[in-house]
Amino acid sequence: MPQTLQLILVLLGCAVVVVAACRRFRLPPILGYLIVGIAVGPHALAWVPESAETTGLAEFGIVFLMFSIGLEFSLPQLKAMRRAVFGLGLAQVVITAGGAMIALPLLGLGWQAGVALGGALAMSSTAIVSKMLAERMELATPHGRDIMGILLFQDLAVVAFLIVLPSLGKPGPDLAWTLAAAGFKAAVALALILFFGQKPMRAWFHVVARSRSPELFMLNVLLITLGLAELTALAGLSLALGAFLAGMLIAETEYRYQVEDDIKPFRDVLLGLFFVTVGMALDLSVVAAHGGWVLALLLVSVAVKLGLIVALSRAFGAPLATSLRTGFYLAQAGEFALVLLAVARDDGIVTPFVAQLALAAMVLSMLAAPLVIHFAEAMVRKFTANDWLARAAQLTRIAATTMARQDHIVICGFGRSGQNLARLLEREDIAFVALDSDPQRVREAAGDGGSVVYGDAGRREALLAAGLMKARALAITFADTPVALRILHHVGALRPELPVIVRTIDDGDIDRLLKAGAAEVVPEVQEGSLMLASHALLLVGVPLARVLARIRSIREERYSLFRGFFHGVSDAADAAENLQPRLHSVLLPDRAHAIGKPLSALKLAGLVEVTGVRRRGARSRTPDPDWRFEVGDVVVLLGLPGELARAEQRLLEG
Repeated sequence: MPQTLQLILVLLGCAVVVVAACRRFRLPPILGYLIVGIAVGPHALAWVPESAETTGLAEFGIVFLMFSIGLEFSLPQLKAMRRAVFGLGLAQVVITAGGAMIALPLLGLGWQAGVALGGALAMSSTAIVSKMLAERMELATPHGRDIMGILLFQDLAVVAFLIVLPSLGKPGPDLAWTLAAAGFKAAVALALILFFGQKPMRAWFHVVARSRSPELFMLNVLLITLGLAELTALAGLSLALGAFLAGMLIAETEYRYQVEDDIKPFRDVLLGLFFVTVGMALDLSVVAAHGGWVLALLLVSVAVKLGLIVALSRAFGAPLATSLRTGFYLAQAGEFALVLLAVARDDGIVTPFVAQLALAAMVLSMLAAPLVIHFAEAMVRKFTANDWLARAAQLTRIAATTMARQDHIVICGFGRSGQNLARLLEREDIAFVALDSDPQRVREAAGDGGSVVYGDAGRREALLAAGLMKARALAITFADTPVALRILHHVGALRPELPVIVRTIDDGDIDRLLKAGAAEVVPEVQEGSLMLASHALLLVGVPLARVLARIRSIREERYSLFRGFFHGVSDAADAAENLQPRLHSVLLPDRAHAIGKPLSALKLAGLVEVTGVRRRGARSRTPDPDWRFEVGDVVVLLGLPGELARAEQRLLEG
């Protein structure tokens, strides 16, 4: 027991340090687990010997991973994505596995090894690719949808390979009978569990949920997952198949999301241990002695997979640029490749030497995947001229929409927040142009007077085409800080005086966004808490006027813009508002009277209030009397209309 505890402490300590480093550099944690396994395994530092107990425990990581895939299995989703899933995905997996089954016997390996290695090479990393697609806001793009469809079929294909591979490891003339028996057993298990198990499963979960005990609910999930896994194992199939079927059953109940949250810690920890054991199996001395073979296998597998996916994508009607993006994203190996390779090695389908070379090549491809994906767009642009034409046509459509617009609002993102903002602008007769990268959303909003157009707001040319140089303000309505910072950079370079309002989830990124040039940052958490507080105060009897005063005071402290407003043409008809203070931005050109002079010398104090100065796109603090103005400063003034006009004259003409 002490020895076992020491091994666990070594693994946990190393995993915490390395995975934290991976998080710091935005690399997938799977790479950290692999590095830990390589470092502490029997072929390197030998801190942790390879044992049956460790390997057996790691197998449960695969069980819970397959259970999670079963939870996400959705027939309506498959139907909606059938072209990408059962077209592109099916063709890619079948051709890769079939090609390897034909080619590897020519190199002296059996066709069984070809099926195993072909299936492993067909897999791509769902964890790496989906994360980078989401970070780059490309999930809704044409190549994003194709990529997710292919990944979904690869996940489903793993189930078939996990059924077939154990049978391939059994020698003798009865291989065909063994494969047929495995397929029949899997079909029977699938039919019995899915067609006859749904109603009992839902009824049983109702019984468990009525107890309102989180412990009982969790125990029930573990019982069903491991119980069905054991049943399929007793039937001569894999543990992972039973877990997959358990996930599919629970996915049809209303408890799916609760189960997914409860099972996630078990899955992540045990799956991490599995990848540690995969890394422990890698013998660096063998890899170093045969580095040429590893490099050759890496380059050939990535190049062949890239070429195959591009060709298939083109065959299914995608443009060359979309096909290339899909290929670059999916060319690397994935976590399921390591699962299949481990099964093939343990069942004797591939020799330990071949497994070492394949494992090294796959790990290297996964390490290189984030870098390849990062530079994919630049490579696609070099390889395709059509993409430039398509992008030029897209920008032309955006520019045509904004050509006749002046003093409009540019809305970046037309989700729920963007749509609510657009409705308010319409009621105030303020023109707007909304940029959104979801083509379906753009099509649905096509009847909105042409104000919603397809385009990536993070691109400089898209912002220019949307009329950035003529806009009155810009609003970033999606909570994506990296993209918001990119937009703020472009606005700061092109129009530093333009006020930009940014939405964010909480107050963690407020300082970064303000320093990048945002006029205001609206954190959803704070606004939600203010609304919650106002309702609570009203319900306990605090007068409405006092509640409104409290909330207004807090907002004025937090948002300087609540102390005024930027005047527009549509405000002229409202005479009452001419008596209210408003905000006005003044850009100081090179010949402005205020250049080089301190604020105190301009005698603005009795006329208006200088609420802030933005310099080179960055927001400064409220200037003190000794503040000296420079060319390009944007001075934000608060005052009545007549006083604002006189203050602007003093700043510009003296």
